[in-house]
Amino acid sequence: MKNTIRQVFHSPKFVVGFCIFMAILLTMLVYPFINPGDPLKMIGLGTFAEPGTYVSMYDSVGAPFSTFKIPDADVKRLDKLLTQDDRAKMREWLELAQVDVSELDVGDMDSLLAMWKQHYDPEIRIPGMIKAVRNYYIRLNNSILSASVSDTLKVTDTDEATGETIEKTKISKTDYVNVDDVANVISLPLGTDNFGRDTLKQLVAACGVSISIGLIAGAVATALGLLLGLLAGYLGGWVDDFIMFFTNIFTVIPSFVLLILINYSINQDQRGAGTVALVIGLTSWVWTTRSVRSQVISLRNRDHVNLSRLSGHSLPRIILTDILPYIASYVMMAFILQVSSGILAEAQLSLLGLGPKTTEVPTLGLMMNWAMLYSAHLNGSWWAYFPVILVIALISFSLNLMNTGLDQVFNPTLRE
Repeated sequence: MKNTIRQVFHSPKFVVGFCIFMAILLTMLVYPFINPGDPLKMIGLGTFAEPGTYVSMYDSVGAPFSTFKIPDADVKRLDKLLTQDDRAKMREWLELAQVDVSELDVGDMDSLLAMWKQHYDPEIRIPGMIKAVRNYYIRLNNSILSASVSDTLKVTDTDEATGETIEKTKISKTDYVNVDDVANVISLPLGTDNFGRDTLKQLVAACGVSISIGLIAGAVATALGLLLGLLAGYLGGWVDDFIMFFTNIFTVIPSFVLLILINYSINQDQRGAGTVALVIGLTSWVWTTRSVRSQVISLRNRDHVNLSRLSGHSLPRIILTDILPYIASYVMMAFILQVSSGILAEAQLSLLGLGPKTTEVPTLGLMMNWAMLYSAHLNGSWWAYFPVILVIALISFSLNLMNTGLDQVFNPTLRE
């Protein structure tokens, strides 16, 4: 046993796949202690907040200020304020105003602002330009002036007794707040999803649920396939014919079509993660049965099996002691592939809206489904779906790499 384990961990492919999978499992175990709480709790009132660190503006006003004079602060502020579309619109207005912009680079903020301030006048009427577009340019110009000209920002409040506006404080451009002095700060490395939920916390929880579904589905499919394959391969005769009759029927019918039909017939309130895992397992045993049967057929007439049979040993003992140990490595590889297939099957079902119910636990497939329903791929919210795709790919890649490494160790024809 020790020698077998040593051989397995001497396989580079198995070690790489094992390390990737263990890193994913370790993250699933550790991260909930770092960021505890319900992964489905809505913390954002909006949808698809971008990744980053968010500071309470309300608390930052009352925090102690420090004064800094950072070079090019206004340029950086305007560079953040003006989108690429805004810059293109500014260039378009200059062209319509007969200004030579042949050498103007919209990426050069200094040149663009200098030319804009020199030539833009809200009183100029560009032929063919509608009022809504003119108002857009006026608002854009006011934003530029406010960011580059005004040195202070007044914070006011309304007196409830008199109704008068009272100036509470002034914020200068050179005032900076230490983030540690702000009472409420939240870091969202992957932003929020369409429901305003922490995507990273949800991804870690979903990863654990999806792997659990894969493990349950893999265990059910492997156990069922192993049992039927052992019986069909060893007993032969009418038992083999009976089992293979049903196996061939399920081989002809695509398993994913069966999955869709069965899950569609189950009410969503009853479709929990365990139920989906069980259904996946009960529809994925076919190829394991056929493979185990072929392995057992090659073993059942070996000398040690015949000797055990002549010694009067029972059927369970012959199978457990004389046949099963010889195919244990193959069964382990089949289980790994079944786990990978179970995770992918859950993702496919959830993407179609036939996965576990959405009110209990998140899964990787459900996260993809939510991102698709709310058009995250169309509005540029990559953090809502790309990390999910990456995690699914990493899990599948690590499991298949482990399977390939085991195959190289236990298959004599593949050994170097």
